[in-house]
Amino acid sequence: MAPASNPWKLVLPLAVFAAAVGAWEATVRLQGIPPYILPAPSLIGATMIADWPLLRASLLTTLGTTLLGLALAVAGGVFLALLLSLSRIVEYSLYPFAIVLQVTPVIAIAPLLLIYMPQDVAVLTCAWLVAFFPVLSNTMLGLQSVDRNLMELFQLYGAPASRTPLALFRSRLKALWYLRRPAALPAFLTGLRIAGGLSLIGAVVAEMAAGSAGAGSGLAYRIIESQYRLNIPRLFAALVLLALTGIGLYLLLAGLSHRFLRRWHESALAPEK
Repeated sequence: MAPASNPWKLVLPLAVFAAAVGAWEATVRLQGIPPYILPAPSLIGATMIADWPLLRASLLTTLGTTLLGLALAVAGGVFLALLLSLSRIVEYSLYPFAIVLQVTPVIAIAPLLLIYMPQDVAVLTCAWLVAFFPVLSNTMLGLQSVDRNLMELFQLYGAPASRTPLALFRSRLKALWYLRRPAALPAFLTGLRIAGGLSLIGAVVAEMAAGSAGAGSGLAYRIIESQYRLNIPRLFAALVLLALTGIGLYLLLAGLSHRFLRRWHESALAPEK
């Protein structure tokens, strides 16, 4: 029987966070620090409420780019990982290009993309690029981590009647669906959690590189704009929204991972007493 959840796991972090915010507020008030140097948390909250229509539109822009980039990264990463796992020739041909895209800093790629693509497409591409490789590499790792003995047993019982290329390909597809797919699920979900945060980072970096105003401006542009205008409370408000977006995205993906793994995988099973 799983033990009851420990309330201190939630209470203790909230207490430490509240103490830190309280110390921040007290320091700003007691020392009289001006808002253009360090705004108090109360002023940041008031600014967030006052500027909410503007910040909300920017938040939706950044969030939409992040989620769409993540969705494209999942679709492309999983498809390519399946393709690479079925053919060594394809793996040796295409995987090095994926590595090159991963190790090249997105801040160096973003200005180049903005030259050849429309702004919204370039920002989306940056979000996709940084989220793509974690999904690909973790899914590949999971697909290749099947126990060798199980694979040999599966091949023994499911050996094709003929050795034609079509029969061998069908055998590989069966092994992929019934054996490799369940084994790859934990690694894929780990890559998905990593890719969620990276997609947000890619969107923010691309928005900063674009640096253009307008109705479709994201939170990154609001940060730059507030810096130029010395509207530091709004800058902090945009930062808080970005942090909350990242936390919410991580919790959502972590909950999804727990939902799929809680009944059978060791990483999600409740610890015994």
